Amino acid sequence: MNAATIALIVLPFLILQVGLMAYALFDLFQEDRRVRGDNKIIWALVIGFVNVAGPLIYFFVGRDESRGTETGGGSSSAPTESIARILATWPTLSETTDAAITTVGLSKRYSGGVVALDNLNLTVPSGSVFGFLGPNGAGKTTTLRLLTGLATATEGTGRVAGVRIGGTSGELARNIGYLDQDPRFYGWMRGRELLDMVGQLHGLHGAALRLRVGEVLEIVGLTDAANRRIGGYSGGMRQRLGIGQALINQPRVLFLDEPVSSLDPEGRRDVLEIISRLRGTATVFMSTHILNDVERVCDRVAILNFGHLVVEGPIDELLDRYAQPIYELEPEPQQPGSIERLAGAMRGQPWAGEVRTTPDTVRIFVTDPKVAGPAILPLVISSGINLVRYERARPSLEDVFLRLVSESGPPIAPPVVIPVTGLDGRGRR
Repeated sequence: MNAATIALIVLPFLILQVGLMAYALFDLFQEDRRVRGDNKIIWALVIGFVNVAGPLIYFFVGRDESRGTETGGGSSSAPTESIARILATWPTLSETTDAAITTVGLSKRYSGGVVALDNLNLTVPSGSVFGFLGPNGAGKTTTLRLLTGLATATEGTGRVAGVRIGGTSGELARNIGYLDQDPRFYGWMRGRELLDMVGQLHGLHGAALRLRVGEVLEIVGLTDAANRRIGGYSGGMRQRLGIGQALINQPRVLFLDEPVSSLDPEGRRDVLEIISRLRGTATVFMSTHILNDVERVCDRVAILNFGHLVVEGPIDELLDRYAQPIYELEPEPQQPGSIERLAGAMRGQPWAGEVRTTPDTVRIFVTDPKVAGPAILPLVISSGINLVRYERARPSLEDVFLRLVSESGPPIAPPVVIPVTGLDGRGRR
């Protein structure tokens, strides 16, 4: 039922209601009019209250704010084929050798001699999904703020989507999307209203705005919750909404600061699928602590520590260059002290670079696998421990990250940058 039909039905009743209310008040305050209880003020309040009773009943009883609640606390997702269909209609990045992001000597210093970022030289290929890693305080958020125009560099230059950072023309904002690490929205607004507002700020109106908002809601899996107040959203739903507002202008470069930090495993999977599908539609620059997610979706990564770039390059090449071979031992249960005894037997061996333990396993990072392989099992036998598993594990990005971060510190050697020469332009062979 459209608004015009509703108005034709409601208008006669509204005229009748107002007329009856006015006539009742006029009659009530006639000098010769007597009322039960001899208190005309009370009866005037009764007349007024009955006329507002309908709206009050509607607001407190009639409205159902739970409509659109997703199963499992709001973590529903758009079907994969639906996302693919929508993104197929969005403009793709033109074939170009120009980088999406470049920085030269980018630095940020604060009063008191605090150096948040020092001489960052970075190149991010257009259309790639780029992982930006580093421990807390490494300078990741500072870099994001500089690249998005939220802060001004002390030294150096940079360009994002061909636009110089630090300008005031607004051209940078029109070409990027940004999701903050801890997105905050007006709780009284509804999800659709927020996206409408952001779309209008980007110059969208009318049918084009409605179409874009509908597409974005479907992409982030919030179509059913679009008319709910944001104050009732779960943390994961607000994170999805944050990604949606960052996509509303179809950005050429999308900056995501910890995009899956508030999501459950299913929500993380869906968001990573969205990020992966944006490859070629937008350049995604993603800062995160969840290294497994980076390894799943990113083409290239950069590791930052103490405000310095430690290394940058394709993930596979970083693993080949820096990952130490790992042997993993899992003892049978109900062997008291087995983990400590195994770890003690491995530590101090000339081929054992590092020995790490979990409640169930011992991981040995070896410097010479040809020597370590034949030597480990005799040490296990001599310790008297029975194993349920003994294997050479594939090094992960986390292993490379922990090694490089532990080895780097101020002052730091010049960063290692693995060029894109011989690759497909996105850091992959």
